[in-house]
Amino acid sequence: MIIGGMVFTPGNCPMRDVLGNIGGKWTTLMIHALSEGPMRFSALKRTIPDISQRMLTQTLRDLQRDGYISRTVYPTNPPSVDYTLTDLGRSFLTVLLPLVDWSAQHHGAIREARNEFDATM
Repeated sequence: MIIGGMVFTPGNCPMRDVLGNIGGKWTTLMIHALSEGPMRFSALKRTIPDISQRMLTQTLRDLQRDGYISRTVYPTNPPSVDYTLTDLGRSFLTVLLPLVDWSAQHHGAIREARNEFDATM
């Protein structure tokens, strides 16, 4: 595959590597939620109520591993933990927020197309 004049193989393709990780529904929902500011685990769970605790934990780890969020532990009893977007995570908002707007604008048309398609199956 050629991207920007550079040749990539499946093993080093930025589209597969970056978009494969950031393209999941939980990842984008979580980054969008954190765009409002730092949040604790329980606040993220309330913001995204249909995510399981296990998936929330895994998504937070993945986002931290890729550098989109940081995790701060405060020495309280019990310890409290905040998650916040890093500079990299905030830079992703320049791509994500227009996509969120586009989704809201076209949601009705997409649902209608799905219903029409499903009616023919």
